[in-house]
Amino acid sequence: MADARFEDGAESPLWLGAADTEDLKIIGTLVQDAVFPAAEMTWNRSRREFALLLNRFRWEDRAAAERAGRGYERVRAVLLVRDVQAVRSLGIDRADKDTIFSLLDLTFTPGVDGTGTLTLVLAGDGAIALDVEALDVTLRDVTRPYLAPSGKVPDHEA
Repeated sequence: MADARFEDGAESPLWLGAADTEDLKIIGTLVQDAVFPAAEMTWNRSRREFALLLNRFRWEDRAAAERAGRGYERVRAVLLVRDVQAVRSLGIDRADKDTIFSLLDLTFTPGVDGTGTLTLVLAGDGAIALDVEALDVTLRDVTRPYLAPSGKVPDHEA
């Protein structure tokens, strides 16, 4: 039996979990360049869950779109982090619910006994730091893909 390939998920909605840094790298790649308004961030303190409703670029479909000569796609997805003990932010005006953020990366800094800080790195020097009891992240597509409004692959060189 062969390992799964990145392209294997091109036609299916994603539903992935991360419990370690290797898993987190995969989810981080898939959410790179996802955009979301400030109003789509939620921290439920009593349930210890932080959630984002993202519009993510479908990196897993990029090669298939290019081969078929069709447009690139985005999809709405939920990024859910469990076991969150505290949330901090940098460079974010939480009062401005219309601000649109671009997610660049997910990083994890381990603490003691499985604890640590999951950082959501945003474009423009913003960040959201989640202190977690354990790394427990889920990414789940929740809509059908749609054509990316820009029609382009996200580009950090421009």
